[in-house]
Amino acid sequence: MLRFAFNFILFFFVLGLIFFAGLSWYLLPQLPDVGKLQDVKLQVPLRIYSQEDSLIAEFGEKRRRPISIEEVPTPIIQAFLAAEDDRFYQHPGVDWQGIMRAVIHLIKTGDKTQGGSTITMQVARNFFLSREKTYLRKLNEIFLALKIERELSKDQILELYLNKIYLGHRSYGIAAASQAYYGVEINELTLAQVAMLASLPKAPSSTNPVTNPARAKARRNYVLQRMLEESFLSEEDFQTAVDSPITASLHNPFIEVEAPYVAEMIRKQLVEQYGNSAYISGLNVTTTIKDKNQTAANHALRKALLEYDERHGYRGPEHHYDLKAGDGEAEWQRLLESFPSIGSLYPALIVQVNEKSIRSYLSGIGLIDVEWSGLVWARAYLSENRRGAKPKSASEFLKTGDVIRLSEDSQGKWKLAQIPEVEGGFVSMDPNDGATLALVGGFDYQRSKFNRVTQAFRQPGSGFKPFIYSAGLAAGNTAATLINDAPVVFEDPGVEDVWRPENYSRKSYGPTRLREGLTHSRNLVSIRLLHAIGIPFALEHIKKFGFNIDQLPKNLSLSLGSATLTPWQMANAYCVFANGGYEVEPYLIETIATNEGEILYQADPVSVCRACVQQEDVLAEESQYLAAHDSGQLVNQSMVAKRVVDERNIWIMNSITRDVIKHGTGRRALVLKRQDLSGKTGTTNDQRDAWFFGFNPDIVGVAWVGFDKFQPLGSRETGARAALPIWVGYMKIVLEDIPEHILPEPPGLVYSRINKTTGKLAQANDPDAMFEVFRSEYALTALNDETRPPALDSDSRDSEIIDLF
Repeated sequence: MLRFAFNFILFFFVLGLIFFAGLSWYLLPQLPDVGKLQDVKLQVPLRIYSQEDSLIAEFGEKRRRPISIEEVPTPIIQAFLAAEDDRFYQHPGVDWQGIMRAVIHLIKTGDKTQGGSTITMQVARNFFLSREKTYLRKLNEIFLALKIERELSKDQILELYLNKIYLGHRSYGIAAASQAYYGVEINELTLAQVAMLASLPKAPSSTNPVTNPARAKARRNYVLQRMLEESFLSEEDFQTAVDSPITASLHNPFIEVEAPYVAEMIRKQLVEQYGNSAYISGLNVTTTIKDKNQTAANHALRKALLEYDERHGYRGPEHHYDLKAGDGEAEWQRLLESFPSIGSLYPALIVQVNEKSIRSYLSGIGLIDVEWSGLVWARAYLSENRRGAKPKSASEFLKTGDVIRLSEDSQGKWKLAQIPEVEGGFVSMDPNDGATLALVGGFDYQRSKFNRVTQAFRQPGSGFKPFIYSAGLAAGNTAATLINDAPVVFEDPGVEDVWRPENYSRKSYGPTRLREGLTHSRNLVSIRLLHAIGIPFALEHIKKFGFNIDQLPKNLSLSLGSATLTPWQMANAYCVFANGGYEVEPYLIETIATNEGEILYQADPVSVCRACVQQEDVLAEESQYLAAHDSGQLVNQSMVAKRVVDERNIWIMNSITRDVIKHGTGRRALVLKRQDLSGKTGTTNDQRDAWFFGFNPDIVGVAWVGFDKFQPLGSRETGARAALPIWVGYMKIVLEDIPEHILPEPPGLVYSRINKTTGKLAQANDPDAMFEVFRSEYALTALNDETRPPALDSDSRDSEIIDLF
């Protein structure tokens, strides 16, 4: 009998070996090449960084941040081994004991839920197989696991597992899950949090700590119990972790620098270049954005737009609910769920209105009292030029149940606010190579994704005048040339009505030096100057600043900035003034690299090199016009930026625009207490656009404020009032501890004492004298010398001036 039993067992054992060998012979040739795991490419999202490697954005369906096994803290490894495969370092890839338990369970119950999968088998399934529960898939999984163990070390397998495993909420791998659930790096996790993550692979949805905290806690505590049984932790640590509450909540990728408009520009560019693979290839893009600059730009823009909004009155609450007597904080929180935070403006529900204060429930924070000092500004909005009377009590404009916005000042005090309807944009560049240092395309990206820096074509107004004046200097005028600031009427054969431009002040000032005309932004001086030098000549000169002249008007309104241009284009043009007359190309991407560090792209911008010998001299515009050329011509491919405007022209222009800040429309910038700043305000008809363009040799900043639908800003909302505060707020931060810098004076300039009124050389005892700078060939040599605009051929006039006086 024993011999029969022995033979019976031996027969089935041999039969099993033959069956296993047959399966191996059949399946092994069909198995994928596990050698690919040696150099596996995980799906990793696109990440965008600042110059300082601070995260700006992450794009991709799967959140993953691959890490090496050396970076994984020991408690994490122990937790996953205890939860998933405690014999991982002993078995050959397949835990036969676990397989037998699963077979016995299947025979008894018919349930295939117990798969006996090891970590190696899970790696095989996750990389090569589907998740369907079939016997063939399980056999493939076993053979693959055995094959993987022959090719890879245990640590390599575990590293693949910890980076590949799905842990819920789009998170793949422990590093991504640590950030998604707890907002921390893996080395900052507590023991309870480690166990929570290790509990997720089995059922990342049903035991999820965010959506099902009760089941999640039970599963977490099971993992902790297993760790205790495996002697991975002490009884004391076990008890502390078990008693810990579930603290998980969803966290977005930890954005270190807020630059969503920059991120979208780069995302779009990379998708155009790489297709949808850009989202999964692990590309790391380093931008030219600087942390300090971008943060300063965000704050300055929002602050200025909120101040504009307050100046024009309160438009009322966003919504109203009829609150019930029994409502509490849970209900108030529910009512506020559909009101997201916008910028630094938080939704709040008024639960009590007193005479001089209100009590509000602030979403996620609790009850907040707002005193009268934070409410008194809220005079009713009537129009862009009118507000209602100053309120005497809070009940005049607020009531219980109103949904409002609150903001917190630097002292921690709360005040009533509202989402601005006005918009703005700001961009800053390094004029020496075109690197974009900061870019803000609007008040809040989630509210409006329209990028007003690159997509909003608006009239720059008086901000375009420096280019006209530079052309005037190139045509032989000087800063002392007199232009008659007097009313004019223009007759254009193609227009039925005549054009009667006027200064912003609606006054005329008579003969005016060019320096004074630009410093005080006199419209009539700019118009007469452009008429004197001729539109064709002006356009040829303006083209040197990077403008496409096909997009510019071919009439005298050009002198008042009637062209429609973006802040990006204007910042690029002002770079030529700031860097001393060189052509640079704005750029935003510094490098594109793979997740392994391979550089796919490295920016190679042309840069200003004032010490380098220029290969080409700028032809004297006084003697001839430049030959026409393609306005879309690329920047010189040499590493050295090409000079496009005479350095003396630029130096004189910069001295005039420094006067704009010292004595003219940009005087509010004097608060910065620096002597190296140049700038120009810009305001269009009916104050539909307000601009400020400012720079020194190291940084250019352009601020724009306006409505997307071109409504007027208000009668007093000029560039100096609405836009200049953005530029000042930005420069105050980024120029901290940076010494003043003015470009060195180029050769070929001379100084003369002139009479402020006549522009001629001053008498020795002239009390109304000042020094003016001239190019040597245009220096005054006698008391009766004066500089006049050159004569203009009649065929260059597009319209005729009729002097009224």
